[in-house]
Amino acid sequence: MEQLVKLGTRHYLAISFIAIFAFFYSKDSLVATSVLYTAIQFALPLALAAMVGVMCERTGVVNIGIEGTMLISAFTAFFAGAILKNTVQGMFIGVFTGAMMGLLLALMAVSWKMDQIIAGVILNILAAGITSFYYRQNYSIPSTLNPIDLPIVGAWPILGPILSFHGPITYFGILFILGLWFALFKTSWGLRSRAVGEHPSSADTAGVSVTKLRYVNVTIAGAVGGLAGSYLALEAVGIFERGFTAGKGFTALAIMIFGRWNPMGAFAAALFFGLTQAVTNQLMIDEVVKIPSQFITMLPYVLTILILAISAGKVRPPAAEGIPYEKEKS
Repeated sequence: MEQLVKLGTRHYLAISFIAIFAFFYSKDSLVATSVLYTAIQFALPLALAAMVGVMCERTGVVNIGIEGTMLISAFTAFFAGAILKNTVQGMFIGVFTGAMMGLLLALMAVSWKMDQIIAGVILNILAAGITSFYYRQNYSIPSTLNPIDLPIVGAWPILGPILSFHGPITYFGILFILGLWFALFKTSWGLRSRAVGEHPSSADTAGVSVTKLRYVNVTIAGAVGGLAGSYLALEAVGIFERGFTAGKGFTALAIMIFGRWNPMGAFAAALFFGLTQAVTNQLMIDEVVKIPSQFITMLPYVLTILILAISAGKVRPPAAEGIPYEKEKS
């Protein structure tokens, strides 16, 4: 058990991918490729949502409202795309909606110094209420965002079909996650953000505006949550229903913790979760086990709970997380 705890998320990811790919590849190479391709599709919105939590909590703001941000952004993205007959414009409106949700959270948590858990719950309730009240049937978008064919990547053996022919948000999301990791640990902005999340008074003494940085980071994080919601509505399925996000924002919080508030760790955890979802789908298609589909659908969430239970004692959140900052009076 101790050895399992010491393993990082990248180890879980590598072991899982190799074992599952080898299992399916030994039976059918096309099935193995399909499983890993689907895993990326399942993982991407969770990974982007986890980045929302990373950006907020690294700055010292707890964001329980990721679920609401994704839900209302998916709502505005879909209906804007349907009304304007343009999914790209709908996507940008969804991103803007997410940014406004992030700005509202910053207003409540930073300026009004509300309890941040309550502030996040308010966002979730607000999003659920608005999307349920204004939801209308018989709307449709012209088409989902078109996948992009990458000839060079597609020509790679084995990995080519897995990494090629995804939608634009998928590729942008992957690049954003890589860029966020670099910015967080290799730039002055990242150093200031982490300092504000760990020791805001020291950062303030060093000339860093705690309030400004928290506002900027939480608002940008909200825009990323809007992109995750737009992905679900415009790239993944092309529809919207009440309760559309189905708990993905809360799952992303667990993924963020499993990833130790590190963009690459959270991305790896999201891929692991996406892989379990893809495998359960394949098990249902192949009818490998004769049990109700609801139990197979539960498997990814059960695995997530088990992994969090194993690693929970070894993670430490940012020291100033959830604590409103009061500037010391001289």
